[in-house]
Amino acid sequence: MKKAILALEDGHFFYGYAFSGFSKKETGGEVIFNTSMTGYQEILTDPSYKGQIVVMTPSEVGNYGTNSEDIESEKIHVNGFVIKDLSPIASNWRAEKTLQEYLEENNVIGIYGVDTRALVRIIRQYGVMKGYIGIGDISPQEAVRKARSIPDISELDLVSQVSHKEPYKWEETSWHWPEGYGKQKEKKYKVAVLDFGIKRNILRLMADRGLDLTVFPHNTKAEDIIEFKPDGIFLSNGPGDPSILNFQIQQIKKLLHTDIPMFGICLGHQLLSWAIGGRTYKLEFGHHGGNHPVKNLKTGKVEITAQNHNYATDPDSLPQNVEITHINLNDDTIEGIRLTDRPAFSIQHHPEASPGPHDSHYIFDEFVKLIEECKR
Repeated sequence: MKKAILALEDGHFFYGYAFSGFSKKETGGEVIFNTSMTGYQEILTDPSYKGQIVVMTPSEVGNYGTNSEDIESEKIHVNGFVIKDLSPIASNWRAEKTLQEYLEENNVIGIYGVDTRALVRIIRQYGVMKGYIGIGDISPQEAVRKARSIPDISELDLVSQVSHKEPYKWEETSWHWPEGYGKQKEKKYKVAVLDFGIKRNILRLMADRGLDLTVFPHNTKAEDIIEFKPDGIFLSNGPGDPSILNFQIQQIKKLLHTDIPMFGICLGHQLLSWAIGGRTYKLEFGHHGGNHPVKNLKTGKVEITAQNHNYATDPDSLPQNVEITHINLNDDTIEGIRLTDRPAFSIQHHPEASPGPHDSHYIFDEFVKLIEECKR
């Protein structure tokens, strides 16, 4: 273990100890916190965290280790990982490596010994901000200076860094003990998935429902999707500010005119909002965790949801052909919309969980139902 420092651009700084990323020595990014009690490996490998330093709120992290199955992409995407206490052992029958081994293998800086309660209170009070982590004997003044020099996340095209470069097929289904992950046996509707930083569990839950999935890169033209002749279009999650993704917004606008059923999650929801004439705004400290209450305005039921976003749709910007379907009960932000004159809808939170509750799995059934209705 080596001495480390975490500095925020506003001048706050915290000392801790690095337990991985020793050869990297330093990193920076937007500092956010996640309130999930478990699921740190899924969080680490979620492409939506590209460009961010993640602070975990549980007092101890790493106690159940890591494995080769609980991943949401092919690698770790967080810029840095901050915890209070690191478990020295991995006690779980599925564990293959410790958290320290996993982060060190991927050359990602992790630090522990940080007063995460104080750090989270600062973020809640002043909002998310840029941060810097350095390993070694670095002065607070130098660390703060480096934090301030980091580019703002709204200036970065992070989607191009996490999206796959070539189209590919997806056939893996959800994990079930003792078999593990399965493989599709039957397929019925062809779906084009636009990959802005797709999580694997989203693909698995759609594969569970027999959807024939082909994943396309983020920069695929609308004309190529139309030529593919899909029965449905899915807009994936992903990192960064949706307002800078002008090309993607324009392609979604074109696809909306085809009347092909469309479904979006998280960044996909925000991009759909822009494509129909709406706007998004940055939340003060974002929604990140597996415990956010959302109300389904159609059924009146409250769902506990998994969330990971820093931006939200502005309700005052939405045109009249949009129905708000879900709201966040913590702050009344929009969690879902549906177009009244097009077969398109989207959800801000993560119905696939991983990590988190499964209350919202039904939303994938609604996508299948929408495709069926449009096929009649």
